[in-house]
Amino acid sequence: MAGVPATKGNLIKAKKSLALAENGYELMDRKRNILVKEMMSEVEKVKALREQISDAYATGYFLLQQANVYSGVIDRVARRTKVEDSIHVTYRSVMGVEVPKVSYHKPDSYDIPYGMEDTNATIDEAYIQFQKVKEITMVLAEVDNTVYRLAHAISTTQKRANALRNIVIPRYKEEIRVMSADLEEKEREEFSRMKVIKANKEKKESTADESN
Repeated sequence: MAGVPATKGNLIKAKKSLALAENGYELMDRKRNILVKEMMSEVEKVKALREQISDAYATGYFLLQQANVYSGVIDRVARRTKVEDSIHVTYRSVMGVEVPKVSYHKPDSYDIPYGMEDTNATIDEAYIQFQKVKEITMVLAEVDNTVYRLAHAISTTQKRANALRNIVIPRYKEEIRVMSADLEEKEREEFSRMKVIKANKEKKESTADESN
């Protein structure tokens, strides 16, 4: 808006634009605070889940080693295990940010997909443990992705809020200040001009009366 003529109409427009910018900044700042609060809650979940999954994997691989030692048929059992296809991803909105929600049909009990005649309890334990690993991994993937999306949204929101606070709002304030000063100066000049006109008119009238 540089170089915009100092008129009352332009001044009103600038004031409206300033009000919108200030309102936009307040909304952006509020959104950022809500997103930060949401993200910090998810970060705490990530910390706990990473500890859980680390322990779960350690236990799972130990049981897998034990099963290999005692049975030596893990490859055949693995080929009989079905690919998981009951996982679904939907999305929920957090202040306009789409974050994932992983849903999974968890069975009441773990169905063993292989026969019992050529396996033993160590294989069953390893299989059940890795089912637990799968479930924790799904939750961790959901929370991890949520944190990433929220962090990106926070960064974008912060940049926009900073632009409003440090660039847009000060620019409109300066334009309003300059236009207000120019309009005041014009009003003073107009007032002085009207005084001179009035004085000249009164002088002419007085001269005319004296002549009569």
